Amino acid sequence: MSRPPSPENEFERLAALYRFGILDTPREAAFDALTRIAAHICEVPIAVINFIDRDRQWFKSEIGLGTRETPLDVSICAHAILQPGLFVVPDTLEDPRFAHNPLVAGESGLRFYAGALLETDDGYPLGTLCVLDHQPRTLTPEQGEILEALAAQVMLLLRLYEHNAKQAEMLAELDMARHEMALLAATDSLTGLANRRAFTGRLDQEIARLARSGGASCLLMADLDDFKPINDRHGHQAGDHALTVFATLCTDVFRESDFIARWGGDEFMVLLPDTDKQAALTGAERLHAALANTPITGEDPVSFTLGASIGIVEFDGSPDADTVLQAVDETLYAAKNGGPGQSVVG
Repeated sequence: MSRPPSPENEFERLAALYRFGILDTPREAAFDALTRIAAHICEVPIAVINFIDRDRQWFKSEIGLGTRETPLDVSICAHAILQPGLFVVPDTLEDPRFAHNPLVAGESGLRFYAGALLETDDGYPLGTLCVLDHQPRTLTPEQGEILEALAAQVMLLLRLYEHNAKQAEMLAELDMARHEMALLAATDSLTGLANRRAFTGRLDQEIARLARSGGASCLLMADLDDFKPINDRHGHQAGDHALTVFATLCTDVFRESDFIARWGGDEFMVLLPDTDKQAALTGAERLHAALANTPITGEDPVSFTLGASIGIVEFDGSPDADTVLQAVDETLYAAKNGGPGQSVVG
């Protein structure tokens, strides 16, 4: 057996086939229905919807064949796509192209073939809807017309398949864009932490959770000490860098389950679920130590370290978010009045 010749436009034909994304997809009832109709109308035991790939013919649907693909060397359909119209071989043993084909001469003994082209609107043959029998025969004119009409229905299904695939891709891209927009709406652009809006929502959720399950959590509010002089002495880029460094240190110091946000300017919030005052204070002390051991270089070669004042309050599920925020703000105010680098527990 020799491989059938390739169409003159093989590169473009394959590109057209691959655009549909149909190869190696699962069987589908809509395609199987058309093969059943073709087999019934043509009174044959075998019907196949096949697509001619580079080195194989692959079957989207088949009845009576028992396989999903075969090598291109034994493909009768690969010959069918080389000519327009209905391709009929009444007796394959009488055709020199197929007489020695193992599908013809072997145990399967395929003696009759008729294939209607599956052709794109711009003329690229992708495969066939074909019917086969184990004995020589032919089709009536009406059977041939119906087989071609069914092939046209296969192409309608294929175009619908392509449309649905593109629509699914567009919906996935839209969902991703919405997700990215939601992240942007909830994220501080400088530090990458949650912003005030996102933090307020998370605090509401925590209060509701505590109201249901009981227990207590802590809220920590930090304000960088003497931040304005940092901008004045070292430049605004150094000030922005200082904020990002502080955000990174908070992420390193606190637990993954803690929720950290930039509240605004040089103020930051940390929500510590299921945490008491003493544990929250220990976290604040670790943050103070990390700040003292992290020098920051500005536009001039002189480095500096950051300090922060921290207020901490413990809350349960009884107050609303505004009450908790007011309490931590007052505690932070008390910390700042006590001097730089202080932590106060309310």
